[in-house]
Amino acid sequence: MKVAVDAMGGDFGPKVTVEGALKASREYKIEALLVGLEDLIKKEYDKLDHSKSKVTIINAAESIGMGEGLLSFRRKKRSSIRIGAELVKKGEAEAFVSTGNTAAVVYLSKKILGALKGVEKPALSLLVPNLRGLTLLIDVGANVNCRPHHLEQFGVMGHIFMESVLGLKNPRIGLMSIGEEDSKGNELTKEAFERFQASPLNFIGNVEGKDIYSGKADIIVSDGFTGNVALKVSEGVVETFFYMARTELMKNFFSKIGLFLMKRNLRKIYKRIDYAEYGGAQLLGINGVCIIGHGRSNANAVKNAVGLARDFVQNKVQEKIQNGIANISYAIGKAEG
Repeated sequence: MKVAVDAMGGDFGPKVTVEGALKASREYKIEALLVGLEDLIKKEYDKLDHSKSKVTIINAAESIGMGEGLLSFRRKKRSSIRIGAELVKKGEAEAFVSTGNTAAVVYLSKKILGALKGVEKPALSLLVPNLRGLTLLIDVGANVNCRPHHLEQFGVMGHIFMESVLGLKNPRIGLMSIGEEDSKGNELTKEAFERFQASPLNFIGNVEGKDIYSGKADIIVSDGFTGNVALKVSEGVVETFFYMARTELMKNFFSKIGLFLMKRNLRKIYKRIDYAEYGGAQLLGINGVCIIGHGRSNANAVKNAVGLARDFVQNKVQEKIQNGIANISYAIGKAEG
């Protein structure tokens, strides 16, 4: 299997993407196609142990920065993101992984690979741990502006993903709002609520931000703006909590002993909620496999993102979504008609 990796992506670029791709190649037995400025990639590649790994460097003369906008996406014809998506389009790679500019990856992936039939807006989905297992958040940043039927489509894609990939039958779907009551929310969520209620999906009603990790819903649907803010707040809370805990536990001799005794368990907890362990978000609804990692991804996160891409290819996730969306959309249409 060949997985294209945007070597210029993220806050650290080739310094971590090359190392992560090499680790992924060894661990997952895949060929990593490192796309980016050849000289910079080779510089990092030569520093590392690349035995037992299979890597091909593909030169991309341009890169898209984290703060660049639509004009750059269109103008830079030789960017690492564009070339990575084109490799999938041409069948020269089975999947594309990037920790770069999310808007650029979403825009170029949809433009080059196209959306699946029946999908208007591809959505970023992310599995997060809860008290009982895993919850799928969708959308977490691909679509800032949505209409009610887009949220319904996100729910359909999430339903198919959880059933076909995780084997969770009839997953519970919650709609992110400012309160659990049916009447709570803005016009978008109120209209989406009515659409979900009339659909054959297992809709349990509105959920709040606090329910992301409670396990109340298997899928939480929101527009990309709300979902991304909720996700970033969660990350900030986790980082702040562990920083404060470490600071407090280092204040005196006895608390230091307590920290030493708890260190192993604290590491286990942190590993469960560390985004690096989950690799990245899946761009559902496009005609190809694309994984978008966190901008602050380290080498381990890049490796896991490549592993996630491999799993998506092996499980034929996009094919299952394409096959399933027609059936569910038909059932929804009958319920609404």
